[in-house]
Amino acid sequence: MSARRFEGAPSALPIYARAGLGAIPGSGRLPFLAGGGGDVPETVFELDRVTVDLDRLAAYCRVCGFALRETLPATYPHILSFPLHMALMTDSSFPLPAIGLVHFANEITQKRPIRVGEELSLRVRSTKLEPHPKGRTFTLVTEARVGGEVVWESRSTNLQRGGSGGGETSGNEGEMSNAKGATGGVDMATLTTEAEWDLGGDLGRRYAAASGDRNPIHLYGLTAKAFGFPRQIAHGMWTKARCLAQLESRLPNSFTVEVAFKRPILLPGKVEFASEAGDGGAIAFGVRARDGAPHLAGFTAL
Repeated sequence: MSARRFEGAPSALPIYARAGLGAIPGSGRLPFLAGGGGDVPETVFELDRVTVDLDRLAAYCRVCGFALRETLPATYPHILSFPLHMALMTDSSFPLPAIGLVHFANEITQKRPIRVGEELSLRVRSTKLEPHPKGRTFTLVTEARVGGEVVWESRSTNLQRGGSGGGETSGNEGEMSNAKGATGGVDMATLTTEAEWDLGGDLGRRYAAASGDRNPIHLYGLTAKAFGFPRQIAHGMWTKARCLAQLESRLPNSFTVEVAFKRPILLPGKVEFASEAGDGGAIAFGVRARDGAPHLAGFTAL
């Protein structure tokens, strides 16, 4: 397996420009753009000496509902590694165009809390493409290390609709399910409502500013409509982070949290957060519409 090492975080604007070009039909034939087909190359994208910008961290905590602490929110290493995710998916060797991919499941394992001042080394690779009833999937596997110690891991599973996977091209995130069973059979109807969240139309823009994830489907109604949504939608990883902020006082130092993203949350909108404690300290949780339709289902395990 080869490695591609970055001396600094890849710049976001050129990456999004490449992603946008990759959405143009036929662009995958250009040698400098992703989407040319084939399988995922065995390349690890690496970024060392990663430190936290305190102002950006504070903005992230505000928009997601976390308290400012001496340790990072469990979802924050995902933000730090996001430029590597985008660099990998827009690299000329990557077989799929980044625009149009659906992030439908995410798993995070925090092996221990990460202190704000610790210097991290990040590693990102992709699994091979696998068939799915609605297309093809791949998983971005990320590690964060302090010294030689792996302190945090994540798996972000993405779907390309249609393609050679034998699936249908219709549908949206609401029809996706994680083949791994990420939600552990969570029955959303049985969870107890704990909070109602009134989400503003600018939530996607505020999260984008804090996270660097400026996917146009999250920013404005006009840009979201260009990709088939009636108006802008909340980021899936914002939804997961907001859930963990709600559960923050109940989470141990080490845990795994898995979620499946169901239906998009249209902005502005109102949703419910619900949870239920299980055996051994596990927590089932979810976000649903006021009529009970699920947006996110997840659980934590020790």
